[in-house]
Amino acid sequence: MRKGRGKASNLRFEDVTVIDIAEEGKGVGKTEDFVLFIEKAVPGDVVDVEVYRKKKNFGEAKITALKHPSPHRTQPFCEHFGTCGGCKWQHMTYESQLQFKQKAVTDALSRLAKVEVSHTLPIVASPADRYYRNKLEYTFSNKRWLYDGENRTDETLEMSALGFHIPGRFDKILDINHCYLQADPSNDIRLKIRDYARLHQMSFYDVRAHTGALRNLIIRTSSTGELMVIVVFAHATEEEVNSLMGYVEQQFPEITSLLYILNQKMNDTIFDQEVVTWKGPEYIHEHMDEIQFRIGPKSFYQTNAIQAKRLYEIARDFAGFTGTELVYDLYTGAGTIANFVAKHVKEVIGVEYVPSAIEDAKVNSAINNINNTKFYAGDMKDVLNADFVAQHGKPDVIITDPPRAGMHADVVERLMEIEAPKVVYVSCNAATQARDLIVLKDKYDVTQIQPVDMFPHTQHVENVVLLELKTKEEIGRIQEEKARVAEEKERAKREEENAKESTESEVQGA
Repeated sequence: MRKGRGKASNLRFEDVTVIDIAEEGKGVGKTEDFVLFIEKAVPGDVVDVEVYRKKKNFGEAKITALKHPSPHRTQPFCEHFGTCGGCKWQHMTYESQLQFKQKAVTDALSRLAKVEVSHTLPIVASPADRYYRNKLEYTFSNKRWLYDGENRTDETLEMSALGFHIPGRFDKILDINHCYLQADPSNDIRLKIRDYARLHQMSFYDVRAHTGALRNLIIRTSSTGELMVIVVFAHATEEEVNSLMGYVEQQFPEITSLLYILNQKMNDTIFDQEVVTWKGPEYIHEHMDEIQFRIGPKSFYQTNAIQAKRLYEIARDFAGFTGTELVYDLYTGAGTIANFVAKHVKEVIGVEYVPSAIEDAKVNSAINNINNTKFYAGDMKDVLNADFVAQHGKPDVIITDPPRAGMHADVVERLMEIEAPKVVYVSCNAATQARDLIVLKDKYDVTQIQPVDMFPHTQHVENVVLLELKTKEEIGRIQEEKARVAEEKERAKREEENAKESTESEVQGA
């Protein structure tokens, strides 16, 4: 690698070999001085780069010349690649993506949690790597992202957009021509709504001024063929709402649930907003085995339905149910896992922070005639206490599927106190999963590890870990060893303090 040259703001390096890929999807290269995180770089590339942001120990860079392409590299299939914030790994073959995701999981668990990972099972690939999402949310904006070469002073330039946020820019939206994430008629619905709004001069939302008629568009599909469309208006007139909703209904008779929301808040969240039904019921259905799930406009459901089924099968199989178990399902969401495993166990107790999700969970049990589930809403660290366990019984299996931030430290401590024989930990972030395992491994052995690819062409990966309770003798030995180490540290600290006080006394006496 040739030495870098130029000022700190535009350092250039030649012949940089990309050796790894970072969590956010950037390639990793090393210089004599610091690490480079390189946009659109693939491990195995040899590139010339320019640093556009320099920190003390690392720099963020872009490729100025691709000297030798990596064997992992392939041609991106989407015209929006590199500008859009999604599908950042399109320039890698899918086989390579799986390889690096597997490595990301094993690296996190072995390096951070010091867990033995040699028995990790091969990652489960997604059967479809395009059109696999069942939900997308688009944003209307009067500030379209302009590409290089577009004349920003041209008053005839179309500035409205319906698409995705530009990474790092809350006020700029990329107008999407075709998205490969959701199957037809998703693209057609988006484009026809955008074109109708432009033709009829409906105003697109201005996120700075908080003005405009049209704000968001949400499209949900299901394997049953049902289709939900939600148009989120801001400051629209009744005539504008009626004209657009009537147009959508007429153009797309296959829509089974057509809804709209008037959201004039300062943020885009709809969980506290009233949903108005224009056509059909306020929900669609998804099937998983013989279980039917009702999905409303605010419901959480895994966006890759095929892989979600595989993920839950793995969790169920890891648990090894015999039919007699009491199961706690933590972070249960709409009760998807709870209802999926209910027929295999004696009883499932689900806990979730969002009250509306708990109501969905109860409905999903009811419509499937599942009578051995109970659901509770509340902050996990407050709900899951000694009284809760005393009331419902000590679980034989705990299934936990927390958000990306992992479990709250108090919840991890509750698990350590409960000492369920098995814990099945489903995670969408191996790093925070590893952080929690650092604590849990004092009482649990990690006996099975299974990565699952839910989101092709992204850096995200799910991981399922089975934890089995150690024997009382093993736990006792570990606790004794930790106490001994802590006592030695405390003794060393006291000796250091005593030596320091002695030295200070001698100096003062002199």
